[in-house]
Amino acid sequence: MPVSHFFSVFTEYLKIAGNSIEASIRGELSGDFEKLMLAVVKNIRSTAEYFADRLFKAMKSDTSGDYKKALLKLCGGDDDAAGEFFPEAAQVAYQMWEHSAVAKVELKGTIHPAANFDADGDAKVLRKAMKGFGTDEDAIIEVVTQRSNDQRQEIVKAYKSHYGRDLMADLKSEVSGPLGKVILGLMMPPAFYDAKQLKKAMEGAGTDESVLIEILATRNNKEIQAINAAYKEVYHKSLEDALSSDTSGHFKRILVSLALGSRAEGGEDFAKAHADAQVVAETLKLSDVSGDDSTSLETRFLSILCTQSYPQLRRVFQEFIKMTNHDVAHAINKRMSGDVRDAFLAIVRSVKNKQAFFADKLYKSMKGAGTDDQTLIRIIISRSEIDLLNIRREFWEIYDKSLHHMIEKDTSGDYCKALLAVCGGED
Repeated sequence: MPVSHFFSVFTEYLKIAGNSIEASIRGELSGDFEKLMLAVVKNIRSTAEYFADRLFKAMKSDTSGDYKKALLKLCGGDDDAAGEFFPEAAQVAYQMWEHSAVAKVELKGTIHPAANFDADGDAKVLRKAMKGFGTDEDAIIEVVTQRSNDQRQEIVKAYKSHYGRDLMADLKSEVSGPLGKVILGLMMPPAFYDAKQLKKAMEGAGTDESVLIEILATRNNKEIQAINAAYKEVYHKSLEDALSSDTSGHFKRILVSLALGSRAEGGEDFAKAHADAQVVAETLKLSDVSGDDSTSLETRFLSILCTQSYPQLRRVFQEFIKMTNHDVAHAINKRMSGDVRDAFLAIVRSVKNKQAFFADKLYKSMKGAGTDDQTLIRIIISRSEIDLLNIRREFWEIYDKSLHHMIEKDTSGDYCKALLAVCGGED
């Protein structure tokens, strides 16, 4: 059977079972048979990725000295060849993009509206948890993490009505540190939460470009427009003006373009995709440059990545592989640098697999010594009602460990309890 058929089977299985085929194999099989079936599935999805993963795991030990020289000799080529597919591999990559262009994955969050919701009752529970000596963090975590954001806004109103007090102010005075950031973040409407994260990223002497990129490169038009309105309401300044005054050059143009929230939402135009792929190839110096100067090419490249619809961009990247035998993400990574490179890579990765993009950021926030609590909290909160369940699945598929397990090992106390409550069950 052709590889494309198996892609379709895996997609249909996900719709029917609510789990990826890999998750089901891990849950139902064990031992060598489990490993065999997982290897078969991974090979079908991407033979190159399967062997890359095997090589990565094999190289965790020392590869220095003569051993290293021998490996490099066997490997052949140099860094310039990295990211280039053999013609046969390019065909597989092309088919994978073809599959991603038609696959429809149901997005699922981990937080849903609570049944039999009682805003008045929840307001009373929260008041009791904060009244008098000491704070009942468990009660606060139980209420806040098990209600949808719309329900939390109803609780805010009920709390004000019953006690004449500001729930957000009371929570801020009672819970602090990372736990406080989780609780207060969950209580904010999503657009206002994102607006606050953007504001924080631009405060002070330095700018946290990674936060600006993460938010603006991954939100849809409706979300971006809501963020613009929230930013204006709270900070009395347009988001565009804030970005323009805090960033510069090509990076500023990318962010301002994304912040307009005007990405096309239509279908695919095959002829245009081919033409746009040619522009991308010329900009990244992977084909003969046309008569356009470099500035014109860069402007068109920015316009393509920042304004074309996701389905259209998938076709563009697919045509790019067919045209150049290169992966567009690797080409960007090699031929660009700094914040501009990071912004374009975030867009490409979001188009290809947004949930894998977030899974990678979550993993890096907890990998090694220390924890990047800001990134961990921001992603867990912002994706909790959108696609956190999908992100959990991608996390497991990529890293062979659950997000739940990694949070449990990397955090502690009430902070850990709150994150796990939002994350949901163990995979």
